[in-house]
Amino acid sequence: MATAKFKTVDEYMSALPPKVKRNLHEVRKAIKQTAPEAEELISYNMPAFKYHGMLVYYAAHKQHMGFYPGSTTVITIFNEELQDYKTSKGAIQFPFEKQIPLNLIKKIIKYRLKQNLEKEEAKHFAKDKPSALSGKR
Repeated sequence: MATAKFKTVDEYMSALPPKVKRNLHEVRKAIKQTAPEAEELISYNMPAFKYHGMLVYYAAHKQHMGFYPGSTTVITIFNEELQDYKTSKGAIQFPFEKQIPLNLIKKIIKYRLKQNLEKEEAKHFAKDKPSALSGKR
């Protein structure tokens, strides 16, 4: 991928070759369908979605799409379904020679939505709960 600095996802997509653009467009559409309230943005010069915190990032590479779920537990939770793909601690590689697994991506998005909401609730609970150290009751 070129080293241009992108301001919008549309700008990012316009720089892609047609086949890669189609694949990433399908991923973008699947994420929007699964998380319609998520905000789409460019972060780290990649398309990303944010919903009560960062949800996911994705990016075009020469031979694959990098999918970055923003949570190391995703790789563990979906380990069985990810066996056919190269993974690392925080990334999944979906090769362009294979069909992008949109249903799996949707499942991961649902999991990440739930994770982010639980994290948000925990923050609010901790903030509202009186602390023994603060002297509040």
